[in-house]
Amino acid sequence: MVQLVARRDFLKKTAVAAGLLSLSGGSTVGETTTKPRRISPNEKLNLGIIGVGNRGEANTNQVLSENIVALCDIDAQILGKASEKYPQAKTYKDWRELLDQNDIDAVVISAADHVHALASVKAMRLGKHVYCEKPLGHSVYEARVVRETYLGCKGKVATQMGTQIHSTENYRRVVELVRCGAIGPVREAHVWCGRKGPGGDLPEGSHPVPEHLSWDLWLGPAPYRPYHPHYIHAPDSAKGNLTWNRYWDFGNGTLGDMGSHLIDLPFWALDLRHPTTVEATGSPVNPHTNPMWLIATWEHPARGDMPPVKLTWYDADKRPESLLGIDLTQWNIGVLFIGDEGRLLADYGKHILLPNKDYRGFKPPTMQIPPSPGHYEEWLLGCKTGSPTLCNFDYSGLLIENNLLGNVAYRVGRKIEWDAANLKAVGCPEADKFIRREYRAGWTL
Repeated sequence: MVQLVARRDFLKKTAVAAGLLSLSGGSTVGETTTKPRRISPNEKLNLGIIGVGNRGEANTNQVLSENIVALCDIDAQILGKASEKYPQAKTYKDWRELLDQNDIDAVVISAADHVHALASVKAMRLGKHVYCEKPLGHSVYEARVVRETYLGCKGKVATQMGTQIHSTENYRRVVELVRCGAIGPVREAHVWCGRKGPGGDLPEGSHPVPEHLSWDLWLGPAPYRPYHPHYIHAPDSAKGNLTWNRYWDFGNGTLGDMGSHLIDLPFWALDLRHPTTVEATGSPVNPHTNPMWLIATWEHPARGDMPPVKLTWYDADKRPESLLGIDLTQWNIGVLFIGDEGRLLADYGKHILLPNKDYRGFKPPTMQIPPSPGHYEEWLLGCKTGSPTLCNFDYSGLLIENNLLGNVAYRVGRKIEWDAANLKAVGCPEADKFIRREYRAGWTL
């Protein structure tokens, strides 16, 4: 029977996990130019919504306790439907103009990935609280700037990245099991997602831009591409406009998308920060589209009493099945922690300790991480009271920077030694253009 190991800093770490931290460390990128309006918990926030269709509509439905005072979308038809629901809200097609509306306290950003960082940074610098869909940035550099801008706000704004699973009870219990030593020191973690990448190339052919669509604003900082309905109106898309995510110009594929949810669990439980090395392999590299499959491995140094950790990601049909000796085909997504004394297998809603025979009669640790009031409620409370948010841009900025480095290593085709302090791949100048890309004229971070 594996016994629990009392870690000397368990309470400290679970306090951090519960969000009881102060903003400290790291360089900063500017101060807020405007202080947020101070309101009581019983008052309503004035919210601006950037991106009101599909995921934006779902996010808006979670914050209806507040005042919706501004709406923005590049699709006039989608914007018009939202305006009918919230007739008191001003409407915009350019998110930069929405952010200049003075009475807005906070924004919910649900636009495409390639504008997340630009909108989040501008909002924070204007003293507005921010809820942003994952991932926080389209590049490693953007994730770093978002994080440092947040740190520069010195607790003035509340932030939350849209990794809703982080607020579930299952994730909290897994974190407690790992940190209490239920499986002993953890030196490896394996994460997988069954979603397959696109392959292929850029869509061909010329198409007129629909009158209701502001195509140039949708492109924003991304390279210019002629309009094609496949990008945002593809008939084969099961998730509305998510087809743009398969192109490097606008998204980062399965790792950039689902990695935000799944790598979140080992990143939290193992208190990870900057990796020292990253390597990746996958289907043949295409300059335009994400890989059909990818395996990426990060090496993280020891922290406190946590040993060094090797973290590996798999997508499409790849699985770490040989590590368990069991069939994982029923686990379309999963996280496997390998400890010196056991293993812990989890997904969004369940977890099991392995081997089963060693954990008969096992009693889980006393709850240390309190239940969340809800992912959105946590952020709204933070906006009003300054209470902590678990997925603030300090934590989530580190997570997204880690994840996107996997795509950088894949695209350069070699193992990267990561110099986090200088945001450089050591001796690998060809990685620079993937770490930080050039923006179209007129767009800056």
